[in-house]
Amino acid sequence: MSTPETTHRILGIDPGLNITGYGLIEVKDDQPQIIEGGVVRSKRTQTLGKRLASIYNGVDDVIKSLKPDCMGLEELYSHYERPKTSIIMGHARGVICLAAEVNSIEINSYAATQVKRVLTGNGRAPKNQMQLAVTRHLQLDEIPKPADVADALSIALCHYYLTIRPNSLT
Repeated sequence: MSTPETTHRILGIDPGLNITGYGLIEVKDDQPQIIEGGVVRSKRTQTLGKRLASIYNGVDDVIKSLKPDCMGLEELYSHYERPKTSIIMGHARGVICLAAEVNSIEINSYAATQVKRVLTGNGRAPKNQMQLAVTRHLQLDEIPKPADVADALSIALCHYYLTIRPNSLT
């Protein structure tokens, strides 16, 4: 007698005011595979409110069309030399959280260093090492592009390894 197959759909989001990357992975039989990756863009010429509305509407559309079970979202990082950047990013992250909440999607936040450590073993891994790790973990023939998509997929994979398959890291 076989057991029913459990499927998990995890949406990873790399928040940005100009470009927000997203990547959906589906896990069947403990094997993650990419379903879709893309970006939500806002126009630099628009007001902050219109840009945030674009991000919200784009992420809301992604959630409604891809129907994830949960979301992994990159935490904010604040550099003391650029505090304004983290404040602006907080706005973008806020509307992404709102889109998830409106659609009853659970959110888990991960620091960039945590994502890097989970996928490569090095919390300070460079971008190209992360892109290669995503390619290897998802058994892809090439690195996902643009980089925002690879970043979003790395967040989705981090969520998978930390919450769905935590024993695989030991």
